[in-house]
Amino acid sequence: MGKIASLLVLLFTHPSEFRTLVQFYLYHEQKRDITAKQEHPTSGWDRSSMRRCWEFLDMTSRSFAAVIKELEGDLARTICIYYLVLRGLDTIEDDMTIPDEVKQPILRAFHQKTVTPGWTFSDNGPDEKDRQLLVEYDTVVEEVNRLAPQYKTIILDICQKMEVGMADYAHKAATTGTVYLETVAEYDLYCHYVAGLVGEGLTRIWAASGKESSWLCDQMELANSMGLLLQKTNIIRDFREDVEQRRFFWPREIWAKYGFEEMKDIYEKGDVEHATWIQSGMIVDALRHACDSLDYLRLLKNQSVFVFCAVPACMAMATLALCFMNPKMFQRNIKIRKAEAADLIMRSTNSREVAILFREYARKIHAKAKPQDPNFLRISVMCGKV
Repeated sequence: MGKIASLLVLLFTHPSEFRTLVQFYLYHEQKRDITAKQEHPTSGWDRSSMRRCWEFLDMTSRSFAAVIKELEGDLARTICIYYLVLRGLDTIEDDMTIPDEVKQPILRAFHQKTVTPGWTFSDNGPDEKDRQLLVEYDTVVEEVNRLAPQYKTIILDICQKMEVGMADYAHKAATTGTVYLETVAEYDLYCHYVAGLVGEGLTRIWAASGKESSWLCDQMELANSMGLLLQKTNIIRDFREDVEQRRFFWPREIWAKYGFEEMKDIYEKGDVEHATWIQSGMIVDALRHACDSLDYLRLLKNQSVFVFCAVPACMAMATLALCFMNPKMFQRNIKIRKAEAADLIMRSTNSREVAILFREYARKIHAKAKPQDPNFLRISVMCGKV
């Protein structure tokens, strides 16, 4: 169904959403066009290797691609490359078809591979959705080596830290047969390696660019929380898909106490009440990072950097509200509606409006909370803090 036809259907089924989408298409202007000739010196669009990197960004993350492209100056190109490097690393770590003896040396040397001209990797399984990025990884390598030294150093440092954590967890799963995270503390550490470090790297890049203050690098705890909020939201939303692909991220400490032996039992046994209690436990854990995320956003002064960070954070809060006490999440991957996403993008322009959005979604979560849920009091306190 084309865009016009889908809008017409929306007009009759959800008229308020129709109005929001029309407003978005008419009035939300693209801040910059990376393909424009005057943008070539900073976007790199005049080089075939960088054009291919922009294509990979669109292929691997449609949601992040839009906000990355609107960053000022050379930040857009730098963050594009940063994202692709970490996506390449994650694609190797996630692929369960790669034997551990092959995966370990590649993961632990990925920061070196990333600056080795001509290096590619073609041993991902045929169903790995981002395998083409690694098949043509030499284009990413070429662009990494073109980055300003201060950016290149940060990206390689974060890559090296992340690869160690990923390799350790992959090796544990392969050699001990333990595929579960046991405790919330272990869950936090895993999320730090795969997302908190991303926030650390972004913060250092903002400061190195001169578009944010150098003292922002002293706020790494807040940056880590921002990364954990986004990562934990994705882990909650993608529950069914991850379990079917034997990726188990929900810590046993939260779900095993309700009598489930395997994570697939949460949806296979049909025990909806206990399943939603586990779900609320995961969501209250994610909400621990909401206030820190607001504090981090309040420190940002550059508008394009603020929007880059604020939009995903607001999307995360909206997704948590959608997932909370929603049994459909255990059956399929659920997402917020396009009109709601468009409204969030249009409103995520300043720290006051973002704080109001966080409060709105916290109230929605609290309104759905049930007194018989063992997490009811914690949910109430956490929503009250937000």
